[in-house]
Amino acid sequence: MKIGFIGCGNMASAMIGGIIKNQVTAPADILASAKTAASREKKKEELGIALTADNREVAGFADVLILAVKPFYYKEVIKEIRDVVSEDTIVVSIAPGKKLAWMEGLFEKPLKIVRTMPNTPALVGEGMSCVCGNEKCSSEDVDTVCRIFAGFGKTEIVEEDMIDVVVGVSGSSPAYVFMFIEAMADAAVADGMPRAQAYRFAAQAVLGSAKMVLETGKHPGELKDMVCSPKGTTIEAVRVLEEKGLRSAVFEAMKACVKKGREV
Repeated sequence: MKIGFIGCGNMASAMIGGIIKNQVTAPADILASAKTAASREKKKEELGIALTADNREVAGFADVLILAVKPFYYKEVIKEIRDVVSEDTIVVSIAPGKKLAWMEGLFEKPLKIVRTMPNTPALVGEGMSCVCGNEKCSSEDVDTVCRIFAGFGKTEIVEEDMIDVVVGVSGSSPAYVFMFIEAMADAAVADGMPRAQAYRFAAQAVLGSAKMVLETGKHPGELKDMVCSPKGTTIEAVRVLEEKGLRSAVFEAMKACVKKGREV
């Protein structure tokens, strides 16, 4: 299977690294494009793959073509490559807000198009991605994309109208978590802990808590209650978080994120 990446930024690099590490396909079967010679040389050295400045070359090469550029470049890139892309090629979008019908219209011919939404933890092999194919895609086509994305994390198949929700709960949410870790570390620093150590304690607490949700199957509220002893320190902290509106702030932030995604 030949995989092409138009664009080779951080997300594409994370995806390529996972694909190679998990032997989804060989480095020789991956071709990516990057604008500058410096970027191409750097990515070639980092990833061990071939790079080109020509998006059309990538489009003609790939069995699975991943559009890994920023959303505002999609229209320009699709118009550039549409006459090169084969009807057998699976075209994969990682852009929020760009609907299947919109992309189909730009390509001006029937193609297999799959929308996905990965997130930045793909950089450490812990990504979470959703996958949704158009009517031209067979279940095997969708499975192929899932197998590629499983190289750098976990995947779930969703309906297209859920992708904007995925953006809020998964695509953008690492930023919320990073803010939470930073805030906890700042408070620890204020109480005298060295900053590097504070980040380790806060980040490991978040990592371990997430694993407990995933591996125990218990409701997050039940796990929270397990930490909250009567008249204890934790329930006092929880009381303050409730008083300051933590749940409401998260809820409203995610609603704003989903709304913005639907406007793009």
